[in-house]
Amino acid sequence: METKRRYEHAASISPERVLRVVPQPGRNPGTALDLDLVRALRVNRSAVERRAATIPTRRTVKKEWQAAWLLRAITCMDLTTLQGDDTAGNVLRLCAKARQPVRHDLIEALGVADLGIRVGAVCVYHAFVAAAVQALEGSGIPVAAVSTGFPAGLNPLPQRVDEIRASLAAGAREIDVVITRAHALAGDWEALYDEIRAFREACGPAHMKVILGTGDLATLANVARASQVAMMAGADFIKTSTGKEPVNATLPVGVVMTRQIRDYHERTGHAVGFKPAGGIRKAKQALDWLILMKEELGDRWLRSDLFRLGASALLTDIERQLEHFVTGRYSAAHRHPMV
Repeated sequence: METKRRYEHAASISPERVLRVVPQPGRNPGTALDLDLVRALRVNRSAVERRAATIPTRRTVKKEWQAAWLLRAITCMDLTTLQGDDTAGNVLRLCAKARQPVRHDLIEALGVADLGIRVGAVCVYHAFVAAAVQALEGSGIPVAAVSTGFPAGLNPLPQRVDEIRASLAAGAREIDVVITRAHALAGDWEALYDEIRAFREACGPAHMKVILGTGDLATLANVARASQVAMMAGADFIKTSTGKEPVNATLPVGVVMTRQIRDYHERTGHAVGFKPAGGIRKAKQALDWLILMKEELGDRWLRSDLFRLGASALLTDIERQLEHFVTGRYSAAHRHPMV
């Protein structure tokens, strides 16, 4: 029961407090492209790296608090399979795990059976959207489809737009789109804005997460500028990586992107979500990202409508940590299989 109280305290926000932090997030309608603002953005790399280095060291989350924060991380997870050897069977097993991400005995021992712990979404290739939607029917868990020529994003624009529409027709409620990194590298912010705007129009009511591919963008200044352009074009979330780049989600990139989200919210009143993805495999990393969100954006960004962790192997390590909290022993990873 103590873990349940910690969980609720860590993430419970009264309506009055929500109003003080940010308005209830609706769709980000976007704004006109402000090239003067985009081109004026600068990033002090050494200062950002110093800030990022403090995140794993300034706060320590232990015992009941750690268990509670790890449960919170599960609810903000996009449980993902994006492998070349994916099969319908793998996707169905992943969906079963999404419905029950932690073993029943651990949930009972933690005293949180009535909280309905589940993941934020299941993320798959377009070919498996229909199977995932069917497997998750009645759960309330949305299916997110990677789209627009994932992971390179170099297909002709009409094909990428058609792919979005096909995934929506198959039942996807969230779309993770990939930008053309060359637009950012060349400083062609008008082209990037127009591209993302076309994706947003194709997404209709579905939430759009814009993958920046930060490991390919060369500089933190490009990350900041691409973040702002994506939000101006109507992104509901900005996402670090496809998970296929040589370098994926890093805390310095997270600092830059969350500060752009904060700036955009202060200027427009629109709350945009954040999704780090790629290389997040350990429970400690999930805690670092939650701490980053709390410190840079506030408690409102500790919920799945404004924060997601793109991961798969991460859930296995979180479940192992929860078993250690309950039993005092670490179990083998195969006791918590993903698929």
